[in-house]
Amino acid sequence: MSGLKVNEMTRKQVAAAVQAIPAGADYVWDGKDDDDRPLTKEEMRAGMAAAKKRGRPAGSSKEQVAIRFDHEVLAAFRAAGPGWQTRMNDALKDWLRTHKPA
Repeated sequence: MSGLKVNEMTRKQVAAAVQAIPAGADYVWDGKDDDDRPLTKEEMRAGMAAAKKRGRPAGSSKEQVAIRFDHEVLAAFRAAGPGWQTRMNDALKDWLRTHKPA
């Protein structure tokens, strides 16, 4: 796998090495690889806040429902790739502009 760091240590050796770290011996960044730099408290808080803000934005007028469509209708929208639900919603809104719902 790309990005996977593998070494020759066994699981027991890794556990022993971790347990051998003295208390209070925090990780010290060597300043070379920014990807290895630990997050600051502010960065950690920002990441946690962003993770909490998942889902529909506040004030959204969309509602989740369960509905059944014919297989060929779904297949046609899905075949166009990601965003098919938005395109289906737009198609229904377009239909409403020209038709009066019964």
